[in-house]
Amino acid sequence: MDGYIMRKTQTRNTKGKIIAAAWKLFYEQGYEDTTVDEIIRAAQTSKGSFYHYFSGKDALLSTLAYLFDEKYEELLGEMDESMGSFEKLIYLNNELFTMIEDSISIDLLARLLSTQLITRGEKSLLDRNRLYYRLLRQIISEGQEKGELRADVSVGEIVKIYALCERSFLYDWCISGGEYSLRSYSQRMLPMLLADFRL
Repeated sequence: MDGYIMRKTQTRNTKGKIIAAAWKLFYEQGYEDTTVDEIIRAAQTSKGSFYHYFSGKDALLSTLAYLFDEKYEELLGEMDESMGSFEKLIYLNNELFTMIEDSISIDLLARLLSTQLITRGEKSLLDRNRLYYRLLRQIISEGQEKGELRADVSVGEIVKIYALCERSFLYDWCISGGEYSLRSYSQRMLPMLLADFRL
């Protein structure tokens, strides 16, 4: 059992290192100017390991959701448990959008969103097994149990609206070329959009 856990952790660490290195390089020097060899060097892994997880550089475009979930995992350890459920949702959004604004180029975000529109296969942003969706369901369920959020609307419906709002902000930010602060705009607007769910 311990061997299995170690292998799983090592797999996650290797894959995570490749993804983190790739997106850092994409941000610093652009997607087109980043090579697989540079990603391998930055991740301190081998070519065999890279191709074990990814068929090529293009396959990394759909991994941004993985990077987002890594951020959520980090935030889980930092989130103040005394916050109400509504405040937790706003906090998660603010922290994620801060990360996006500071370290993900608009061009790459737009590429991810466009691949999600045309792909017939896995749509990583909609994967209900992602930590993102599990965390949202947990926070909203707790909020309903504590009487902080409306219980006459299902957990799934509130999760869907929240995720829809976030994707809408990201899409608009991309098509407007980042002419405004994603984080600041969302800080102002998201509480208003979700206000009807709050008790």
